[in-house]
Amino acid sequence: IIDKSSSNCIFKEEEKKAFGNIFAELESVDLPLGTTLRSIYDDQPNAHKRFMEKLDARIRNHDREIEKMCNFHHQGFVDAITELLKVRADAEKLMGQVTDTNRRLQDAGREVTAQTEEVIRCRVQQRNMATTVEKLQLCIPVLEMYSKLKEQLESKRYYAALKTMEQLEKVYIPRVSQYRFCQIMAENLPRLREEIKDISMSDLKDFLESIRKHSDKVGETAMRQAQQHRTFNSAVAKQASMGHYIKPVYSLNERTHAHTPNGLLMDDDTGDDEADEEILTAQDLVDFSPVYRCLHIYTVLGDRETFENYYRKQRKKQARLVLQPQANMHETVEGYRRYFNQIVGFFVVEDHILHATQGLVTRAYTDELWNMALSKIIAVLRTHSSYCDDPDLVLELKNLIVIFADTLQGFGFPVNRLFDLLFEVRDQYNETLLKKWALVFREIFELDNYSPIPVETEEEYKLVVSRFPFHDAEIEKQDFPKKLPMSQSVPQIYTQVKEFIYASLKFSESLHRSSTEIDDMLRKSTNLLLTRTLSSCLQNLIKKPHIGLTELVQIIINTTHLEQACRYLEEFITNITNVSPETVHTTRLYGLSTFKDARHAAEGEIYTKLNQKIDEFIQLADYEWGMAESDGRASGYLMDLINFLRSTFQVFTHLPVSVSRLQPLHVSSAPLSGSCGT
Repeated sequence: IIDKSSSNCIFKEEEKKAFGNIFAELESVDLPLGTTLRSIYDDQPNAHKRFMEKLDARIRNHDREIEKMCNFHHQGFVDAITELLKVRADAEKLMGQVTDTNRRLQDAGREVTAQTEEVIRCRVQQRNMATTVEKLQLCIPVLEMYSKLKEQLESKRYYAALKTMEQLEKVYIPRVSQYRFCQIMAENLPRLREEIKDISMSDLKDFLESIRKHSDKVGETAMRQAQQHRTFNSAVAKQASMGHYIKPVYSLNERTHAHTPNGLLMDDDTGDDEADEEILTAQDLVDFSPVYRCLHIYTVLGDRETFENYYRKQRKKQARLVLQPQANMHETVEGYRRYFNQIVGFFVVEDHILHATQGLVTRAYTDELWNMALSKIIAVLRTHSSYCDDPDLVLELKNLIVIFADTLQGFGFPVNRLFDLLFEVRDQYNETLLKKWALVFREIFELDNYSPIPVETEEEYKLVVSRFPFHDAEIEKQDFPKKLPMSQSVPQIYTQVKEFIYASLKFSESLHRSSTEIDDMLRKSTNLLLTRTLSSCLQNLIKKPHIGLTELVQIIINTTHLEQACRYLEEFITNITNVSPETVHTTRLYGLSTFKDARHAAEGEIYTKLNQKIDEFIQLADYEWGMAESDGRASGYLMDLINFLRSTFQVFTHLPVSVSRLQPLHVSSAPLSGSCGT
């Protein structure tokens, strides 16, 4: 019983403790109630009933505690209510005062509020204005740069416009890129670049077309300046040879100055009107700004290679057009001059582009272009010069080639092949001269009377001697009037040979050859004149049927004097070239053999004609075949023959001593009558 009683006591204690924990959990507002209530119903049967009993007991316990607490604080509560009722009247009074004060404050603050709102609104406007000014300060440079860009485009300052675009893109637009107008600007810039690119290319095409049309003017100016420079150098060389040399120094303000003996500067004034003109360059005659502008634009746009290729391709096409000659170019010197002017103008422009730009054209490119052009020029000149049969035209062509070569050589182009070509042209020039002098010689021979030259006075004698080197002591001692042994053709032939030498010398001028080479050229061309042209004319003259024995004798006399004059021709050439005849490899004149051959031909012709004449006398004789015996007198035909031979041999007495004896005469075998046998 005791143990059971003890167990019940322990159970009650545990149950009391458990419900105490449950009530503590229920009274706690932080713990969830679901778990606690579930434990009440799940622990033991009838737990709900016992829980309700315990809950009621606990409520009653709390009610008693609340009642005790209220009883303890009731008097204080009553006292507080009493005090509060006392304060109520003061509070209502204070409330009235506060309300009145508030009303007066509201009335007084209404104006302040209005002013404050105005101040706030002004402050907002001021802040907005400051913000606007700040943003405008950022936008104004952009707008100014864009306006500047438009002005540059209108004034065609495209390179500056591209620089402005670059600044807009990299500096100005990024600062205000949030604005729509800047976005529109940024979208327009690529289009403007393409427009600039197209416009500059169009300007370049116009420039190329213009330069193609005006190349001849540029070339004409350059060749004229080269010719003036060559003339000036010739004058300087002449002054140097005379001991009055003035050394050219430099060109100042496009006028040539020179040092005088006192060290001062003097202007070169040769009296030529062209020398007073301002010296023009390619840049003065041609506006190269489209090329520079287009080059800079394409460089800025990063497309320089395209521009270079296009420019070089177009210029090569123009070079081919320039090098194409006109079909009738060989007819006049003006045709050659226009041809050379265009070529010089083309390469003067290219040389200027080479030195004025960096890399647009290179020295290798211009050398390649020049070599191509030089081959074409040489082929064209070979073809067209072969059509020329006028020596004056060939000489003018040579002078043009020399000026052409000197002009381009002054710009750094190699021209040795052109001077080599001039040797070919020289051979052709000599051929045309030989043809021309062949006509001159024929005309002289046709107009000659083949009789000694009569001189009536000393003046006439001196005139003849001045034209031909004739010296004979016996004739000089004779009184006037008197006769010179040669005919009128001899001084004329001698004069024409000298004229030929002068004409041949004209071609040798300005060829940049030594005196020895010029001397050799003159002697060779003179030999051709003597051995081929004059010799052929003499041979043809001797063979003409109307030339009789008297004319043949005079021809022999003439050739003898011309042969003797050959040494004077050599001295004449020596005086021109200042090359001594004793110089090694100096060519000698072949006049001796030429005139000897002509004399031998004349002698043979005399022999032939004399035999023919004798045959004619004998064959035409009237023979008396029935004569019984001779009457002691010669036949009439025989007397005529003897008289003819006497007069003919009288003519032979005028032959020079050096002339070889005539060959033995052949008499016809026709039978003779009478006592006069063969």
